[in-house]
Amino acid sequence: MKILCLDLEGVLIPEIWLGVADKTGIKALQQTTRDVPDYDELMTMRLSVLASHGISYSLITEVIDSLEPLPGAEAFLQAVAKEYQVAIVSDTFYQFAAPFMKKLGQPFLLCHQLEIGVDGMISNYHLRQKDPKRHVVQAFQSLNFEVIAAGDSFNDIPMLEEADKGYLFDAPKNVKSAYPGIESVEGYEALLEQICRQ
Repeated sequence: MKILCLDLEGVLIPEIWLGVADKTGIKALQQTTRDVPDYDELMTMRLSVLASHGISYSLITEVIDSLEPLPGAEAFLQAVAKEYQVAIVSDTFYQFAAPFMKKLGQPFLLCHQLEIGVDGMISNYHLRQKDPKRHVVQAFQSLNFEVIAAGDSFNDIPMLEEADKGYLFDAPKNVKSAYPGIESVEGYEALLEQICRQ
């Protein structure tokens, strides 16, 4: 029995925070998990920036509504589903990801939850659990699944290292150079080929 664990942003959809940075012109929001390994540090910074600039949840949803899955993502998911069950394992939030899940055929999603105040501002965030990506892989393995995983950022490394086979997918040079022991794959066709060999 096999299951494929995929990251979401940068793998199947654009980076949402980069879209917010483009819309608002706030350079600090250009930082992603490709740049900052500590997710709590990154999110604390993001919430501080949102609060100081008065960026509301509704503005972020406008950005999300303007984005589409990455070219080829839907076809890739359809192709890989012939061989694997798929779980999207992301450090995004259900409120952000829901519109994309509809566009991607409603794959199984594990991510986090935002806390939104009555003023429409994002006031906090709640992780599903500590070290969530590693624990997802361990949980599937405890159910006797062979786990293949792919992601593009520092926060994906625990998932890739814990999986029976992990791939860095379209990852930037800084991530690949930091983890040369993890096989790197470019493009959906190459990833599908590697996955189907397992």
